[in-house]
Formats: sequence, structure tokens, C-alpha cells
Amino acid sequence: MPTLARRRETIYTDLRGDLEPHPVSGDLLVYKNEEAVIQSIKNLLLTDRYERIYQPRVGSQIRALLFENITIHTQNNLRKLIIECIDNFEPRAILHEVEIVAIPDQNALGVIITFSLQNSTTAPVQFELLIDRVR
Repeated sequence: MPTLARRRETIYTDLRGDLEPHPVSGDLLVYKNEEAVIQSIKNLLLTDRYERIYQPRVGSQIRALLFENITIHTQNNLRKLIIECIDNFEPRAILHEVEIVAIPDQNALGVIITFSLQNSTTAPVQFELLIDRVR
């Protein structure tokens, strides 16, 4: 009886933001699966509300928190905003944990997000995002 080798399926794809073509085929490069969802979450979190034309509610309001003092209260508010944004606008991700790390010397906050893909049996994915003020 032959064994069935299960290959990893591509469930989700997104175009890369730089629109760089493949060097050989000339097709646009894409993010697949976890990379696509990570890039989407980063874009959502770094986009303010009312920044996207015709989609004023898409995005988060985390930039407003960057001008507050870095306290436990600020970290909890940031965590709530991130969870709300991912739950509302990224249906491909099942959020497991959001950890906020204060970096007061750089006036920044480090965010560690752990999630797994919807309709996938792969292990949870963890990535880091640095959120800081730009003057």
C-alpha cells in the first residue's frame, strides 16, 4: 500500500509591497502563508485610521500611544488596540498572545505577536515588531 506524502499547501498569498519581479520569470513576487499574514498584520498595525481612502476604519490607533509616557497602563492600552485590530481586520490569523516590551531608552515599544493560521495545522508563528516615534 503506497504512503501518501503530504506536501505543504499554499493557503494564503499576498503581493509584496515593493512589487519586485522575479529575476527569471518576471512575475511579481508574493508572500505565502505565514509571511503573508505577518506582512498584513504589520501593515494594519502601522496604518492609522482614516489613512486608507474608502476604508477609513481599517488600521489601528497605536501611533497616538507613542507620545504617552511608557507605563503599564500604556502597554495595556497598546495590547488592547493590537488585539482589537487583528481580530477585526485579519481573519486569517488566530491570535494566541500579544506581549509588549518597553524600550524607554529608544522611546519605543517592542511587540511580540504569536498567532496561528486559520485552516492550517502548522505550529504557531511568532514575530516581533518595533514601534517607535518618528520625528
